[in-house]
Amino acid sequence: MPYTPPPDLAGLSLAEIAELSASHKLPPIDEWDPPETDHSKMRIADDGTWYHDGGRITRHAMVRAFASLLRREEDGRYFLVTPHYKQEIEVEDAAFMAVDCKEIDGEVLAFRINIDETILAGPNHPLRASGDLETPAIYLAYRHGCEARIDRSTWLQLAGIALAQGDGTTVTSKGESFSLLPE
Repeated sequence: MPYTPPPDLAGLSLAEIAELSASHKLPPIDEWDPPETDHSKMRIADDGTWYHDGGRITRHAMVRAFASLLRREEDGRYFLVTPHYKQEIEVEDAAFMAVDCKEIDGEVLAFRINIDETILAGPNHPLRASGDLETPAIYLAYRHGCEARIDRSTWLQLAGIALAQGDGTTVTSKGESFSLLPE
């Protein structure tokens, strides 16, 4: 079955984006705590590219499937989790990349993640600024302890939204304000 990517964020309403976000059925990996662990021989590079045993995973559907099983533990390690087994996976920076952003009705920031899922920033998905003023990095809380790093073009979109919303250093989404300046 061929994969059909979701429509462009720019052409969607808030209701359509919310429906896209809610339509993803994910396994209940937070409920699973298998005792066995091993290393998956997988790595997520700092640009969001997935690798297995040194080779790039080129099938987007495979990346999406693995991503649905990804969880970050409290100690910062990442695992692919199934009901009976979990395998550690190396993550160089963030597990995901935010590759598009749209402000909707001046109230909500919607982000597209590199696995073609949509997240609405807010209390459950806050933005976090890291790095320094010369090389800032903005992260969006995603799911299961994982984050999405805002890529360069999306950071420029976000900076434009910050300028339109006010002082250029903060953005607001779902009533929450987020600083774009690293501490």
